Amino acid sequence: MSEITVLDLGIIGLYLVGMLLVGVWFVKRIRNTDDFYVAGRTLGPVVLMATVCATIIGGSAMMGRAAVAYQEGFKAVATAIPYVLGMFLFAGYSGRIQRVGEKYSIESIPELFGYRFSKTAKCVLSVMVVFAMVGTVAAQVTATATIIKLLGGQVGISYEVGAFIATLIFIIYTAASGLFGVVYTDVVQFFMLLIFVYILIPTSSISYLGGFGNFWENLDKSYITPYINGEILGDIITYLVFTMAGMFWGTFAYAVTIVLLFTMGLAAQQILPDVAAEYGTADAVIPALAIKILPPGLTGLALSGILSVMMSTADSYLLVSVQTVVHDLGKTFKPDMTQKHEILFSRIASVVLALGALVIALYIHSAYTVVTLSFTFYAAAAGLPGLAALYWKKATNAGVLSAMIGGFTVTMIWKVLDQPLGLGAAIPGSLVCGVLLVCVSLATCKKKPSVALEV
Repeated sequence: MSEITVLDLGIIGLYLVGMLLVGVWFVKRIRNTDDFYVAGRTLGPVVLMATVCATIIGGSAMMGRAAVAYQEGFKAVATAIPYVLGMFLFAGYSGRIQRVGEKYSIESIPELFGYRFSKTAKCVLSVMVVFAMVGTVAAQVTATATIIKLLGGQVGISYEVGAFIATLIFIIYTAASGLFGVVYTDVVQFFMLLIFVYILIPTSSISYLGGFGNFWENLDKSYITPYINGEILGDIITYLVFTMAGMFWGTFAYAVTIVLLFTMGLAAQQILPDVAAEYGTADAVIPALAIKILPPGLTGLALSGILSVMMSTADSYLLVSVQTVVHDLGKTFKPDMTQKHEILFSRIASVVLALGALVIALYIHSAYTVVTLSFTFYAAAAGLPGLAALYWKKATNAGVLSAMIGGFTVTMIWKVLDQPLGLGAAIPGSLVCGVLLVCVSLATCKKKPSVALEV
């Protein structure tokens, strides 16, 4: 089957309407900022597990990484493993983060910077967090727009129109219902994704090719041959540093999906050898695969599952960026903000930041490129200062500020110069960040020491 039927479109439409109705339904549950940001602290372990997993295995992780596997083979695995390692390393110091938070009433890393260093350091880090999160939302807009274009191409729906539709959907149920709407839609989305994408599509692909033996025999082995270059090394550092902030179940889920996405990308080489030419981007690999190999009805469910992963990631990261803008930036300058005004400000910020993500998505049409770009800037500029804030007593305000600004600037220049020597921008950015952090902190720690953490 290679066309989308009315039944499939009906299933997708009902799914999207259902998710929006869930978001609208939870509007009445929002009475204060705890309800908006942490769902009134009423979430059980199953709900938490589902929302973490659904968020981590997002559109850039799914469509973008499958596209990389389709085009470049082993690179999809080489750049995914550091993501997993980074989240496992997080387990080694997550206890300290919790103890610091409890003892000093600190709720975020920007707050930690404000406590140890200065209001300026807190605000600079907050801006970087927002930049990274909005970039991640933009990657989901890009991936969703690609699917909407694929679904509506016959009636003239372009990528740009798809991006506007995706952004509108993300705004409605994130701005309206906060985390209540996010987590309960994530539960549905996680199981849709698990059943109809990560189980159904890989097994159906191998079956379509006549079994694993035929798949393996026809596979170009150069795509599974390990290799590394400067660009991959830069991506490895980016994902390793950025993702030292995860949870076990999300890490486990992501580790499993690496193999499944790699398999889908390689299977698509044999089933759909001209995806990029036919659909305009390799990001269309997984939805195009679903349309090609699945029967009516299952195609609609699979495409709904694919859309669900973009929605689950976009809403969660959008909420993080909103909380950073309102809590870490807004309340820094207006600490007496009322609960009512904070919720209103949060909803306005949801719209503004989502529109910012739309602008990025309209400029860059590759989900993997967008998310890697945003992760690179954050990892190179904020990763090492974040660890120093937690562990290094001699880290100073001047040290972390120079490190963040220097790392960000060098990364940007390296990107503008088109990554000289083929070296990923995260490498020189992180090196400059680390050198400035250590040298400037040691030079200023005696005259202007920072507040130490006693945990």
